[in-house]
Amino acid sequence: MRALICGSFAFDNIMVFHDRFKNHILPDKVHILNVSFLVPEMRREFGGCAGNIAYNLNMLGGHALPMGTVGQDFSAYAEWMDKCGVKRDHVQQIDNTFTAQAFVTTDLDDNQITAFHPGAMNFAHENKVSQATGVSIGIISPDGRDGMIQHAKQFVEAGIPFIFDPGQGLPMFDGDELLKFIEQATWLTVNDYEWQLIEDKTGLKEDQIAERLKALIVTRGGQGSLIWADGKKLEIPVAKVAKMEDPTGCGDAYRAGLLYGIMNNMDWDTTGRLAALMGAIKIEEHGTQNHFMEPEALAERFKGDFGYAY
Repeated sequence: MRALICGSFAFDNIMVFHDRFKNHILPDKVHILNVSFLVPEMRREFGGCAGNIAYNLNMLGGHALPMGTVGQDFSAYAEWMDKCGVKRDHVQQIDNTFTAQAFVTTDLDDNQITAFHPGAMNFAHENKVSQATGVSIGIISPDGRDGMIQHAKQFVEAGIPFIFDPGQGLPMFDGDELLKFIEQATWLTVNDYEWQLIEDKTGLKEDQIAERLKALIVTRGGQGSLIWADGKKLEIPVAKVAKMEDPTGCGDAYRAGLLYGIMNNMDWDTTGRLAALMGAIKIEEHGTQNHFMEPEALAERFKGDFGYAY
């Protein structure tokens, strides 16, 4: 079974300012703001939802087919994907564009200033679901607006069930558009903040959304996650974490666990716990694709955390 993962590829440029923004921003001068921060620490990470989910699904032993659009600066990322064994068959380069990238500056109070350039992501609609073969399941994660809309329609036309994962792309859609996605999707996964936005935009509650889907999954950070499926509400605990390093990308790791569980016909209790374990492994390393564990070691850690084998 192969999973088509529609979403973004991005470079995450992360910088650390060894002071506090508040010491350099004058409140009475914000109307003429002109500041510069010296950032002696910087790292560049490979990211984007499609890239992250595919990396984690492959780590589990699944078969990921990421689909996204990238820019002319993608070569280093492409080499990394090849090294990791992540397929690039449906990664399309768009000429005269940059790959999507975030520029994040963090100060000593953990405040952040972020600039995001979507770049080639805006051309996501140029990829078609029909271009992929042998696909049994899909996921639509944050991407270009037109791409997300068209890929949902194409999954339905192809008869391929998919997870709708709006993530940070959620504000691009109004209530009617979100309901359309939900009607088309088989599963919906969001974090608790995104869930509140969906409730506000659609006017519907958990049970009203859940009855339209095979499962509704809401993650809650350190409080675990909730899954509404088969008329039940399941509370999924967090997995044990050895060290808290970086939460960035935990949601994508969690979604890879969901995909793997669904693809292997696991029950929802097990699928949710496997997803939680993937998030825990990710949080123990900086960056979104710097963690690794062999499938056998993953299975052992799952058994140690939850008391049974998956």
